[in-house]
Amino acid sequence: MSAVAQAAAATATATRRSHRKSLLRLWDRLSIYLPVLLMLLLALASYWLLRITPQAEPPGPEREVTHQPDYFMRRFSVKVFEPGGALKTELYGSEARHHPDTGTIVVDAARIRSFGPLRQLSTATARQITSNDAGTEYLLEGEAAVVRQASRGAKGELLPRIEFHGERLRVVTDPEHVSSDLPVVLVRGPDQITADRLDYRGDERVADLTGQVKAQFAPRP
Repeated sequence: MSAVAQAAAATATATRRSHRKSLLRLWDRLSIYLPVLLMLLLALASYWLLRITPQAEPPGPEREVTHQPDYFMRRFSVKVFEPGGALKTELYGSEARHHPDTGTIVVDAARIRSFGPLRQLSTATARQITSNDAGTEYLLEGEAAVVRQASRGAKGELLPRIEFHGERLRVVTDPEHVSSDLPVVLVRGPDQITADRLDYRGDERVADLTGQVKAQFAPRP
C-alpha cells in the first residue's frame, strides 16, 4: 500500500473514532434528561387519553316510585331454611306482586307454614296475604285463619292447639302477636270463643277479646 493510501486510511479511521466519541458524549448527555423526557411523554399520553375519553352523562332525574308492581310470581313456592338445614318457613301462592312504594308483597290464595324455635308448627291461610319486605308483619284478608298446632313449651308443658279465624287478621312474628278489629273466632283446644275484636300476645299467652263476646267451654273431666 502506498504512503498516500495509508494516510487516507488512517485519516478515515481517526474520523470514525472521532464521530463515535461524539455520539457517546451526546448519548451521555441525553441519558441525563431521559427520565424527564419519559415523564413528559407519559403526561402527554394521559392528556390525550383524557381528551378522547367520552364524558360520563349526568345522572337523570330520580325515577318516581309508584304502586305499580316491579316484579311478580305465579304459582310459586318459597322455602326458607335454618342454618342447620331445617325448614323454617314455606310460602305458597297463586300469584305474588311486590309494590315498591309501600315495600309490601301481596300474595293471592296464600298459605304459610312456619316452625318456631321449639319446632312448633304454625300455619296461616287467606284469600290474600300482604307482607312487609322484612317478612315480620302479615295482613290476612278473606277467610283468614292462623293455626298453631299443639306442642311442648320451653319447660316441657303441654301447649294446646290454638286457632284464630276471621275476615281480617294482623300477625306480627316477633314477638308473636295476632290482632283483629273485625269479628273473630278463637278456638283453644276444645273451647271456642267469639268476639268483635281480638288482641293476642303470644309471648304472654294472653288474649284480650272485646265487644260482644260469647264462649263455649267443653266439659272438664
